[in-house]
Amino acid sequence: MKSGTFSCLFLLIFLALLLSCALARRRGQDVHCGACRALVDELEWEITQVDPKKTIQKGSFRINPDGTQSITEVPYARSEAHLMELLERVCEKMTEYGEKTDPTDRKIYIRVLSRDGKTMDASGINIDKEVISNLKFTCERIVEEYEDELIEFFSRESQNVKDNLCSKRTDLCDYAVHIPHDEL
Repeated sequence: MKSGTFSCLFLLIFLALLLSCALARRRGQDVHCGACRALVDELEWEITQVDPKKTIQKGSFRINPDGTQSITEVPYARSEAHLMELLERVCEKMTEYGEKTDPTDRKIYIRVLSRDGKTMDASGINIDKEVISNLKFTCERIVEEYEDELIEFFSRESQNVKDNLCSKRTDLCDYAVHIPHDEL
């Protein structure tokens, strides 16, 4: 084999490996971004399902020298106790999502079951076990790694939580600041 042929073959193999690594990295970015955005959607929806009049006591239960207690009532929906409860189970909702390829060849994750359990139009959506398992696992890792940030963002009402949390704070969607805000 001539050295020129060997060099071309080596170069082709190197480029194929480089492309393969780039595609794998991009796929990893897509699932991290998709899991973060789905997680935000699920948390926002769960918060809206709580009666806004429901409150929880927050503060110290010790009696101050003047005989008073430093207890305040806060809305339950955005309380740390409620948010911790939601974070424990929110990733189970990832089984209701599927993977779709957008026009730019990015993977996006969208709901395939409505909130009332009815199947939605899933044409062109990949809903196999590997996709669901990967999305759920990634969601769990995000909750574990960014628990403090999630509680911080959801303990108060904020605008554009998807962009602020998933793109700006965590860089999980560093390319996705301009992804449309879909209604799930």
